[in-house]
Amino acid sequence: MVSKPPVGDPVQDAPQVTPPQHAAAGLPAIGHTLRIAQEQMGLRRTARTLLKVNQKDGFDCPGCAWPEEDKRHVAEFCENGAKAVAEEATLRRVTPEFFAAHPLADLATRSGYWLGQQGRITEPMLLPEGGDRYEPVTWEQAFAILAEELRALASPDEALFYTSGRTSNEAAFLLQLFAREFGTNNLPDCSNMCHESSGSALTETIGIGKGSVSLEDLHRADLIIVAGQNPGTNHPRMLSALEKAKAGGARIISVNPLPEAGLERFKNPQTPQGMLRGAALNDLFLQIRIGGDQALFRLLNKLVLETAGAVDEEFVREHTHGYEEFVAAAKDADWDETLAATGLDRAEIERALEMVLASERTVVCWAMGLTQHKHSVPTIREVVNFLLLRGNIGRPGAGVCPVRGHSNVQGDRTMGIFERPAPAFLDALDKEFGIVSPRHHGFDVVRSIQALRDGEAKVFFAMGGNFVGATPDTEVTEAAMRRARLTVHVSTKLNRSHAVTGTRALILPTLGRTDKDVQAGGKQFVTVEDSMSQVHASRGNLPPASPHLLSEPAIVARMARAVLGDGSATPWEEFEADYATIRDRIARVVPGFENFNARLAANPGGFRLPHGPRDERRFPTKTGKANFTAAPVEYPRVPEGRLLLQTLRSHDQYNTTIYGLDDRYRGIKGGRRVVLVHPEDAAALGFADGAYADLVSEWTDGSERRAPGFRVVHYPTSRGCAAAYYPETNVLVPLESTADVSNTPASKSVIVRLEESASA
Repeated sequence: MVSKPPVGDPVQDAPQVTPPQHAAAGLPAIGHTLRIAQEQMGLRRTARTLLKVNQKDGFDCPGCAWPEEDKRHVAEFCENGAKAVAEEATLRRVTPEFFAAHPLADLATRSGYWLGQQGRITEPMLLPEGGDRYEPVTWEQAFAILAEELRALASPDEALFYTSGRTSNEAAFLLQLFAREFGTNNLPDCSNMCHESSGSALTETIGIGKGSVSLEDLHRADLIIVAGQNPGTNHPRMLSALEKAKAGGARIISVNPLPEAGLERFKNPQTPQGMLRGAALNDLFLQIRIGGDQALFRLLNKLVLETAGAVDEEFVREHTHGYEEFVAAAKDADWDETLAATGLDRAEIERALEMVLASERTVVCWAMGLTQHKHSVPTIREVVNFLLLRGNIGRPGAGVCPVRGHSNVQGDRTMGIFERPAPAFLDALDKEFGIVSPRHHGFDVVRSIQALRDGEAKVFFAMGGNFVGATPDTEVTEAAMRRARLTVHVSTKLNRSHAVTGTRALILPTLGRTDKDVQAGGKQFVTVEDSMSQVHASRGNLPPASPHLLSEPAIVARMARAVLGDGSATPWEEFEADYATIRDRIARVVPGFENFNARLAANPGGFRLPHGPRDERRFPTKTGKANFTAAPVEYPRVPEGRLLLQTLRSHDQYNTTIYGLDDRYRGIKGGRRVVLVHPEDAAALGFADGAYADLVSEWTDGSERRAPGFRVVHYPTSRGCAAAYYPETNVLVPLESTADVSNTPASKSVIVRLEESASA
């Protein structure tokens, strides 16, 4: 039976703590999935919906971007994917009556969990200037307000158009087209906060900012290194691929500051044996100190170079550039410095080297644990060096595998959502539509916040997501947003961003992945691109949550017509009526999408985009070859009495969406304000298990930021390190603390001290 949303915020003052678990999935995952689904959808709707997730005739999970095999399971979803679907397909509703009963001041006091639990937004809403609560508005009025504010700007660059990774290819293509026809490249997106470092490093070194492997490559690998990633929570279906690789003889090294249950043992709920015993995945766990990954891979590279016959000399000679400079830098790698940077011992690194040398086909997977540091880009470049040395790019069973955390974040970038677009893309766009796109670079996420703070930007438009909840330096970000003249959010559900507004604010409710989409041209579908460059269709099967919802492509098309008026020759109305017409234009603008509609019709499972390094060892870099690099080794230096904090997700969480207050695998129940600290570090700092501390971050300019009231949990993390959940700890990350080159917030390496909490 469907349950009602919570009336009040649950108390989180005293979370319960038990020892962390050592296996993921299994019966507990099934039970938790069914309970959440039934609470949100009811039994019949649960069956109708979940059996369509990730099916060829169904819809793409709105969760992570992990790909599917051609042959699908009947239940092609994981626990956290089911939670994402249940929250979108919920029968709970947020109506105008809800907003009448909850003024903005009330919404601002609520937790993200409470806001998200209220249900689907049913009508467009306006917070008028001087108003204290949202009120209903017609779509025509909403678009008129948008047009009024955008036309009043002194420059198109005073507008910001943010995109969440859930946005479809069709909607993303239209949004970037509108922004550029309007006159700006201010197209920040969630990739700026996650895998921008990966894209920056990979584009420089192999010529394309995407992974080079397929599922089949993982299954064929001899060695898989999983670095800075927790697939058991963030990409649970990846565990099935690792299990299959292990069955085929692969070995797995995990590199992470925290032990994670999913990489210890996976109890596959798809098989009886998996349910009962599970499969051990890790062959070697390297419990590295936060930020020590570049030092580790640099030393491994030195040791490979020193091993006779270990380098693929033919590959290096024929396909790479910069080898001599790299060798000179690698020779300087020092054992003592590496051990200090990583916290590992010599025997562990030597064991890893043995596994590396025994492998003919190696894949390296990574996620935010590598991408959110000041030195993230050189770290990922060093991973590429590691693979290039033994010819492990462009070979079956080998390659780079940045694992994307949002279902179409990679596709949005392919569609042109980028503040620094390639000139060739703009040339093709201008030729197709007869427009003149701006050539100067726009603002990324961090620069957008700074522009709002400094009065350089006045209108903020978000296609999905929870910008305020996802970004760093919470107090600075929220103050910046409140300086805007207009904030607009295209949303399915409530989140913190709806409570932090400009002078005026709009909430534009949209269809979700699970909803049927019927336009003037008939029933529509959209497309997405997964982490491994596979493009496929997504078709919702549920009646929309309200008759007042518009699809994302329809919202962009109507906004464009309202703002650009008769001066635009772009057929916006045609695009809204039939998304196939959008795909026809994508096919003529974006390489790899030729005959887009015909290929989708012929291949229900979709098609894979071309990838020069993977397909033919062709590297479209400035040198025409794969580039070795030779950056100095960096790692965080932490003052005495301080810890290095990483922000992370709980198991009851997807990005900033909070499904519940537990973190089952880590033994946390009933609260999120916890900080995980090694027992010896906690003792040295004078904090018993169960004590309460304020987390105080220290920045290079002498400024401090405080997150109060965290329960200290003695936990087996690496020494000198700590971990706590975001978005609660985003307040500790300075806006200026970003990765070199990519400008990604450095949320995985925050220097903090613990102070006894006033509420203790």
